[in-house]
Amino acid sequence: MTDAIDTGTDTLLAHIDERVGVITLNRPEARNALSDELTPALRSMIARFAGDEAVGALLITGAGAAFCAGGDVKGMASRGIGKAEMTAEEKIEQLKVRQRTLTGTLQACEKPTIAALPGPAAGAGLAIALACDLRLAAASAFVSTGYARVGLSGDYGIAWLLTRAVGSARARQLLFTAERVPAARCEELGLVNHVFPDDAFRDEALAYAKRLANGPSIALRAIKQNLDVALEADFLTALDGEAERLIPVARSDDHKEAVRAFVEKRDPVFQGR
Repeated sequence: MTDAIDTGTDTLLAHIDERVGVITLNRPEARNALSDELTPALRSMIARFAGDEAVGALLITGAGAAFCAGGDVKGMASRGIGKAEMTAEEKIEQLKVRQRTLTGTLQACEKPTIAALPGPAAGAGLAIALACDLRLAAASAFVSTGYARVGLSGDYGIAWLLTRAVGSARARQLLFTAERVPAARCEELGLVNHVFPDDAFRDEALAYAKRLANGPSIALRAIKQNLDVALEADFLTALDGEAERLIPVARSDDHKEAVRAFVEKRDPVFQGR
């Protein structure tokens, strides 16, 4: 494990562990709710790890017994959303930028991204988790859209992300009711990919991330591109895109190493070239 990386605030921790860029929301006393210190640091660290060749995968998690409670509701009560002196139009533009540089950047990252939920993910915290490629949860974790409970409509891409994760009807149910969905049910619905026992969760989540971080990065990037195209394109366009990506990947040293390792019955060692 490398030394801790200075994020500019104690409310966000970061380090690299065997090519996994680990980002930890660190406000356990507030269930890791977003704040004016934590959120800008989170944006910066996602962008930094996304562009760092030493990082093969990103893992976002929370300190203590929560992933992220979303917005700081107590803070909303005292100041509202955005600075009071701003106009509605200015607040809208500010939020657009904040969204694009958080879940927008995370969703566009070309490396595997994993959200590790030791506990609840709610509101914008759930949106952050859904913007990751994969979600791992501790058995005691749960999720909730949360917005309706505080009279809000949703942000950070929650409707788009949730609809693609569970379908339109289920997304409407979860957003309208803001019900709590326990980890086991989340796995059934496709909201999380795997549930681990609480006592082994952090070790299991990190091991999972390390397998991806040390995998064939060129192929994984192309796989992500194929999957993104599959959400929007017609079948023939998707077919053509797969061909355009497969041939360059097949010429990579990583592919040749994978074939040699298969023949020699050993684990491949990928170099990202």
